[in-house]
Amino acid sequence: MPSQNLSAGVMVVRAVDGVPHYLLLRVYGYWDFPKGLVEEGEEPLAGAVREVAEETGLTGLDFRWGIGYRQTSPYRHGKVARYYVAESRRGEVFLPKSEELGRPEHDEFRWFPYPEARDRLAERVRPILDWGHSLVSGKLCPI
Repeated sequence: MPSQNLSAGVMVVRAVDGVPHYLLLRVYGYWDFPKGLVEEGEEPLAGAVREVAEETGLTGLDFRWGIGYRQTSPYRHGKVARYYVAESRRGEVFLPKSEELGRPEHDEFRWFPYPEARDRLAERVRPILDWGHSLVSGKLCPI
């Protein structure tokens, strides 16, 4: 798949009082996980990690549930978004200024528990959250 049609991102999760919370970013009233286009010659997982760092300042993600992923169905001009699941033990997110835009790419961020995250996500991203939440909340992989 050509890289211009593949975005990669991470469903970032952290425990708040023992409850999984998912990081969502908002731009133009639309909530999503951190993600962006995979660059030419870049592995999708590396692109996903890069995008999280660029958009949120978060590094040192723990892919404790493995590096499996789920993808959305094609949308807008045949684009597909691939998502991995990782834990961040720290919640200090910031929205750095984009060199290209001269401002942050997103308007805000929030950590949401599963039901609230699901309510905010677009229909095409909800199955991704459902899959990731089943990994995170599974008995073999407690958070």
